[in-house]
Amino acid sequence: MLSNKFKINEVDEWVYVKNTTKSYVIAYLFVDYMLILSSNDHITKSTKKMLTKKFDIKNLGVADVILWIQISRIFDGLVLSESYYVEKILDKLSKGDNSTVKTPIDISI
Repeated sequence: MLSNKFKINEVDEWVYVKNTTKSYVIAYLFVDYMLILSSNDHITKSTKKMLTKKFDIKNLGVADVILWIQISRIFDGLVLSESYYVEKILDKLSKGDNSTVKTPIDISI
């Protein structure tokens, strides 16, 4: 990544950023997960091409979930939500039932 003019993010060592006068690309590379965000399709394609030369990668298309974080697109950006993760954990623990229950507590407190 560094040899292709990417810089390591100061906060997260798995995030690489490349800025030019006309565009930017952010690549998140962690074990077997990868997410590429960019300002245009051309820089996304060139980043994928560069990574394909170095690694065996599979393009899964537009991301909707990565590392249990759900990604939703809105008109002017993205929304990231951990509700997907919470639902998966609740389902795994068979606690997905969100019906009301009585709690043994003095309600005057």
